[in-house]
Amino acid sequence: MAKKYDLAVKTGSYTDRDGNEKNKWQNVGVVLDGKYGPYILLNRSFSPAGVPCDLGNDVITVSMFEPKSQTRAELQAHDQAQASDEPVF
Repeated sequence: MAKKYDLAVKTGSYTDRDGNEKNKWQNVGVVLDGKYGPYILLNRSFSPAGVPCDLGNDVITVSMFEPKSQTRAELQAHDQAQASDEPVF
C-alpha cells in the first residue's frame, strides 16, 4: 500500500515577516494505493465542522498534496518492490 497523497484542509492564513500572505494547513489523512485501487484514511479526530468556510456554504475543500518525505522516484521504487516482493535498498 503506497502513500499517494497527504490530505489537508486550510485552517486560516497569516502574514510572514516579508509581508507575504501564507496559508495554514492541517493534515487530516492520506490517500493510499491498495490492491483494489486508491482509498482514503482520515484522522479519527478530524471534524469537518471545525474547518472555516464562507458564510452560507455547506462544503469544505480537502486538498491533496504529494508527500514531501518521499520523492516520486522513491514511491515508484517502493511500488515496484511490492509487486516483485524484492527489498529496496
